[in-house]
Amino acid sequence: MYCKNDCLRDYQQEMKTRLFEEWELHRSVMVQMPTGTGKTHLLAAIVREFLHGSGTRVWIVAHRRELVEQIEETVARYGMRKEDGKAKEGGMVKVMSIQWLSRSGKVIDGPPDLIVIDEAHHALAETYRELWKRYPEARKLGMTATPCRLNRKGFTDLFDTLITSWSIAEFIGRGWLSSFDYVSIRASSKEQRLIDSLKKRGADGDYQVKEMNAVLNRETGIRRLYESVRRYAAGKKGIVYAVSIAHARQIAAYYSSHGVESVAIDSKTPASERGRLVEAFRQGKISVLVNVDIFSEGFDCPDVEFVQLARPTLSLAKYLQQVGRGLRKSDDKESCMLIDNVGLHRIFGLPVRDRDWEAMFEGRMTGNAQPRIRTENSELSLSCPASDDGKRNEELEIVMTYDRLLDAIRSGELIRLGEGGPAGEEQCAALKACHDRQSGLWGLRCGNKITVLPQYREVFDVCANRAAVRFGDGRTGVVDGSGTPVVVTDRCRKLRFLKGELLYITKDDGNDFYIDLKTNRTYRERPVVFSYGSIELLRVGETFHSRTRKAYISMQGLHKDSLCFYGFYLKIPDYRVPKSCRLVDPVWSTIFDVFACVLEGDEEEVYWCCGCLEDRSIVVMDGDGCYYHVEKGKRKRYIACNAPKAGEADFASVVERLREEAGRRAENAQRRRKQDEEEKRRKRLEEIKDVLPFRMGVKWGLKWGDRIIVPPCYRNICVPVGGYCAFEENACQWGVMALDGKVVVEARYQKVEIEKDGTVHLTIIPGKVKTIKL
Repeated sequence: MYCKNDCLRDYQQEMKTRLFEEWELHRSVMVQMPTGTGKTHLLAAIVREFLHGSGTRVWIVAHRRELVEQIEETVARYGMRKEDGKAKEGGMVKVMSIQWLSRSGKVIDGPPDLIVIDEAHHALAETYRELWKRYPEARKLGMTATPCRLNRKGFTDLFDTLITSWSIAEFIGRGWLSSFDYVSIRASSKEQRLIDSLKKRGADGDYQVKEMNAVLNRETGIRRLYESVRRYAAGKKGIVYAVSIAHARQIAAYYSSHGVESVAIDSKTPASERGRLVEAFRQGKISVLVNVDIFSEGFDCPDVEFVQLARPTLSLAKYLQQVGRGLRKSDDKESCMLIDNVGLHRIFGLPVRDRDWEAMFEGRMTGNAQPRIRTENSELSLSCPASDDGKRNEELEIVMTYDRLLDAIRSGELIRLGEGGPAGEEQCAALKACHDRQSGLWGLRCGNKITVLPQYREVFDVCANRAAVRFGDGRTGVVDGSGTPVVVTDRCRKLRFLKGELLYITKDDGNDFYIDLKTNRTYRERPVVFSYGSIELLRVGETFHSRTRKAYISMQGLHKDSLCFYGFYLKIPDYRVPKSCRLVDPVWSTIFDVFACVLEGDEEEVYWCCGCLEDRSIVVMDGDGCYYHVEKGKRKRYIACNAPKAGEADFASVVERLREEAGRRAENAQRRRKQDEEEKRRKRLEEIKDVLPFRMGVKWGLKWGDRIIVPPCYRNICVPVGGYCAFEENACQWGVMALDGKVVVEARYQKVEIEKDGTVHLTIIPGKVKTIKL
């Protein structure tokens, strides 16, 4: 009995269909699917269907012996016996390692019709390239979870096109991969500072193993690793990724000595011993496997409950392959705990972050896809604001919990936090460049949909929904996702998008200039974007430039601190005020009280501010002499102009009415604030009605449970009565305070007695008592 198509999941069947459609156009195709989503099963189903078609010989090539054995077992379930490589229904399947194949140096039972490369991100090695040289007529299929390289080398020399599956987030949302909790060291931790100190690089561009081992293979660091597991994964089965063989063995020894049964497996472990230890791990006799990249690819144990990252890396592929070991679904686990002791999420984002696999496949982006900005709450991930107990001085923090991750995926919050779109909107695929190898031209696509047919001689850069391209006539410019030109320039050598919607251009003569894509204005010097709420200005040399439709340039030499933001408008000092500009209060205002201002949400022009009203609203004038009243959160409202029409109120009368209305609004707002403050205080007093006096040293205060409400600073405090309590500030000087410490009767009486109804008897001197009602 063997597997048929109906045992494939819906997404696997879809990938298989898309692959055979691509094979009609291209001979060599790479397929990307996240770790744990069944690439090997899909591979076997593809091979079986290929043999039913035109193929008779298939080679499946892996880069390690363990992967060969795993693939042989899987293809056998699809009716292809591993004993002699013969498929039950005709054809021949041979599974081998690339090392064995390169050593054999000869054709095995004739040339292959199809060569399948497992973990195809290794295919850039010369041993794999030899297969393309020796068997150019064979179809090629590359299977990988991570089509990327740290050295930015693309795969287009070997594979004609890339087919991508769902994102990790979508697989989790649909229940095919496990959700996860994510714990990491803090950005300010000692471990993070040690990792940031690593300077040397190996031949592959990653951290040098020797330096990592010298810095991280220490007892203090290993003790912190153990403490992380003890706190967040006690009693769970897991995999630890170490820096070196020595590091792995030290970790395993330390964990075992502290009651966590652990073993280290490395390249020096004999194959038979390795198999025995892995089987013991599967059966639960061993709790933790510590390794050095041995179980980064192909290892299938769905009930792995935690993965601990103890090895820094600059490789996105290594990061995703490692965390992917814990994301396989299992009936025995609710979620997986990812313990990041080396802060990798600050480089790569969380595993659910959407990746531009097409750009990495083509070599336009490195395998370290994110800038190394280490922040406490990076936008590259969905960070919880604090650790589970709120102790900010701890080395570890909770970055994500499995239930919040599921909520974010299902509600669309993941788009807002990680992918740049607003919450609740349908996630749109990013705009990407696509290359037609036959014509050599470039087009644009969103997801699997071609939005612009190949027609550009070059695509320089892509950002959001725009692309910088070279047109067929040699000119350059920027187009939107549908190919409509946004900016067209002469023939230029280079175009690149900068942050803040700026375009950097190098002309053929080597000179540089910049274009503000919001206004299409050109600058010879690189602008610097200054943001104030939603208002933006460009600093170019000694002046500030507006990003409004009508251009505004400030006076020269303004310091950025002289610009003031008031929540809904930005004040820019400027003495070049038009003589026609009238002031709200001409008696007390001078020419220096007038300034230019940019209104929030108004992209039309920069205005002249004529003054502020009592409710903090303002009156402004535009370049045509029209006046507007502007309130926070509202659009500007026309009120008057310098040349009023017949029957139209003049500026002075309108402003007088506005001042009266503003005074009433300010008074009402102040009254509401007082009422709100009183209501909040009333609720607060009701909440802490059970406060009690406590003593510290010789002083007394008030305490509510473990929380100090009034610090110990008084000689004595009596038990509260009816929401108030008597206190002694100095010897024989008593007063009355509310439960929150607010003094309601000054401490100058010899004795104070409080009744439950709020009546207070104040003894001024013996025999003379004053009674008040609180």
